[in-house]
Amino acid sequence: MEKIEGNLTKLLAVVLIAVILGGSFIIATSIATKGFIDVKGSNSITVTGSAKQQIKSDLIVWRGSFTAQTPTMSEAYTKLKVDLNKVKSYLAGKGIKESSMVISSINTTPITEITGNGVYTNNVVAYRMDQYIEISSSDVDGITKISREATELINQGVEFQSQPPQYFYTKIADLKIKMLAEATKDSKARAEQIALNTGSQIGDLQSAKMGVFQITALYSNDVVDGGYNDTSSIDKEITAVISCNFHLKK
Repeated sequence: MEKIEGNLTKLLAVVLIAVILGGSFIIATSIATKGFIDVKGSNSITVTGSAKQQIKSDLIVWRGSFTAQTPTMSEAYTKLKVDLNKVKSYLAGKGIKESSMVISSINTTPITEITGNGVYTNNVVAYRMDQYIEISSSDVDGITKISREATELINQGVEFQSQPPQYFYTKIADLKIKMLAEATKDSKARAEQIALNTGSQIGDLQSAKMGVFQITALYSNDVVDGGYNDTSSIDKEITAVISCNFHLKK
C-alpha cells in the first residue's frame, strides 16, 4: 500500500512539472510572437542626419586695457588721459579710424596700505585707474595682427594689456537654413539605405526634430547639449543635426 502511494506521488510530481513547463513554453511563445508582430507591424522609421561645413569668421571684436597708478587721483587721471592719446595715435597709425574705437568709462580703485602682517588698513596710498578700448571690424586678419603687436605700447610707457580677440560669423542665420536642408537629405539617404537592407521603402516625411548647432574650432570634438559656439578661432566648423521620421512601406 505504501509503495502504491509512493508511486502515485511521483506520478503527480511528474505531471505537475510537465504542466508548469508546458505553460511556460506557451507564455514564452506568446511573448516572442508579440515581439515579432510589433517589429513587423512598424510603419515608420526614425533616422538622424547631419551636415558639416567649414567657415571663416568675418567679424572680429578685440579689446585692450591700459592702467595708471599714482599716489593721487588727479595724477592718475592725467596719466591715463595721456596714455589714451598714445593708444589712439598708435591704432590710427595702424589704419584704424577713431570712429571705430569704443572707449569705456574710467574705473577707479583706491589702493590701501598693507601692514607687514598682511593686514589691509584704511589708509589710501595710491589710486589705480583703468580704461578699455574696443575695436569691431571685418578686417579679421588685420586686427588679429594688431592685437598681437599692441603691447608695443609698453615701450611708450603705457601699461597696455591686449585681450584675446573674439571671432564671429555674421551670416550664420542663413547658413543654418542651408545646413538643415543638407542634414535632412542625409537623414533621408540613411533611411533609404536601412529600408533597402530590410526589403522596405520609405515614404513621406512624417515629422522632424532639429538638434542644436555646434560651432567649433576645426577638428575639435567639443560638444555641448545646448549647442557650442566657439569664438576663439578664425576658422570654424559648423555641424547641424536633425532627426526625421519617415513612413515605411513594406
